[in-house]
Amino acid sequence: MVTEFRAVTTEADVVLLDSALRALSDDLGDRHVAGLDALRAGLMGDTPSAYGLLAVNRDVIGAALYSPVFSTAQGAAGVYVSDLWVDEATRGQGTGRRLLAEVAHRAGAQWGAAWMTLAVYGHSTASRRFYERLGFASQDRVTQMRLPQAGFGRLKGEGR
Repeated sequence: MVTEFRAVTTEADVVLLDSALRALSDDLGDRHVAGLDALRAGLMGDTPSAYGLLAVNRDVIGAALYSPVFSTAQGAAGVYVSDLWVDEATRGQGTGRRLLAEVAHRAGAQWGAAWMTLAVYGHSTASRRFYERLGFASQDRVTQMRLPQAGFGRLKGEGR
């Protein structure tokens, strides 16, 4: 069966994306904090902070959440894939690679993305092997750091 790639643009699509991302969180043993309201705000606001993509046969068999980045070291715009999920029954059939290729195509067309980045959980060795087969390489000189919401609020001066 041919897979259709569909941008998340409707309320029904947001619900499908949320379900896929919840499955991803379960697969990773991760907390799933972003619910429907957060996804709506991020994907459908005046200035979207992310884009969603669904891989659909009869059902959703894959999903990606991605956003623009820019790097002076790369000298170009890129795309950050924050979430990539493929249904367990569909894994190993090329859906993940095709999803990433579609993300690359759309990000290239939308904002001129010329490179892609993502993060892989340390315990997710199968995912790491998948990305390495596609040509992704770990960044030994880079440590990913995150400022959580509470620290971000303090940095913005909230609570002064």
